[in-house]
Amino acid sequence: MDNDVSTTGIATADLSNLSERELKLKVNEIRSRIEKSERQLASIFKELKINRTDVDELKEKRDFLNQQVKEKVAKAQELRRRRDEINRAIGKYKEKRSGVNSKTQELFSGIAGLKEQRDECNKLSHGSMESISKVYETELDAFLNKELLLLVEIKIFQKLNDLSKRLDAAKKANELHAQIQDSYRESKGIHKEGDEFHGQIQALSDESQVCHLEMLENFKSADEIRKEANMYHAQLAENLTNTNKIKEKIDPLKNNIASSRNEISLYLERLKDLQLTKDEHKVNQKHSDAREKLQKNARLSLEDLKLLIEKGDVKFSTKD
Repeated sequence: MDNDVSTTGIATADLSNLSERELKLKVNEIRSRIEKSERQLASIFKELKINRTDVDELKEKRDFLNQQVKEKVAKAQELRRRRDEINRAIGKYKEKRSGVNSKTQELFSGIAGLKEQRDECNKLSHGSMESISKVYETELDAFLNKELLLLVEIKIFQKLNDLSKRLDAAKKANELHAQIQDSYRESKGIHKEGDEFHGQIQALSDESQVCHLEMLENFKSADEIRKEANMYHAQLAENLTNTNKIKEKIDPLKNNIASSRNEISLYLERLKDLQLTKDEHKVNQKHSDAREKLQKNARLSLEDLKLLIEKGDVKFSTKD
């Protein structure tokens, strides 16, 4: 403050030149200064109290939100771990399904080959094994049991030879057909296994997708909450900065108050000295008046008598 005066800078000689009125005016001026500084200090402490309340509220909100962020991120990470675990399981099932598909493809390729062979045998047999067998047995019976001309026997023999080849072809066709049927039955079992793998893959894929979407939602929610927490943190940092700026005003005010109190004590001490001087002068005047009354044998008051006794003007002798 411009009006502040260091106590070391006030010389006693300077104060001795001031009248009582000037001293009192100076005391009142310094008291006003002290009161003003004390009001400012009280206002600062009130503001600091409000700021501390704001700081506590901001910290509570920020910490609460940061805890939510921590929980959301932990949940998202757990979902990601679960999703990756499911995806690894899906990969294994896909390998198994791929193996089944390869086996199925190999089986159907074999069936196609068997069908070609069967169809070739059917072309050679020109009929079923049962029908060819009946014809063969009829011709054979005729060849063995009937009296035939040589030319007819030769013809029947040639026919039997042809029927034998056709019978072998029909038999082979039946065998190939049986293999085809076995391959189809095997393919049904393999296809069922493949369907099971596909069903498991589909179910796990759905679960993986649910985990993935929930994971993204948790990460998104964590980001949104983190933004809000950062907002409160920024407000908190600003509040703390303001609080520090307010605190910087305290020590100068305290120093000013202490300095002003030291200063006012000098003026009060000088006023006290003046008052003592006045009181002493008043006592001396009363003493002088009392002596004058004593000398004139005028009536003395108790106060006059007391002063005269204290000053030694009146003495009482005591006798044993």
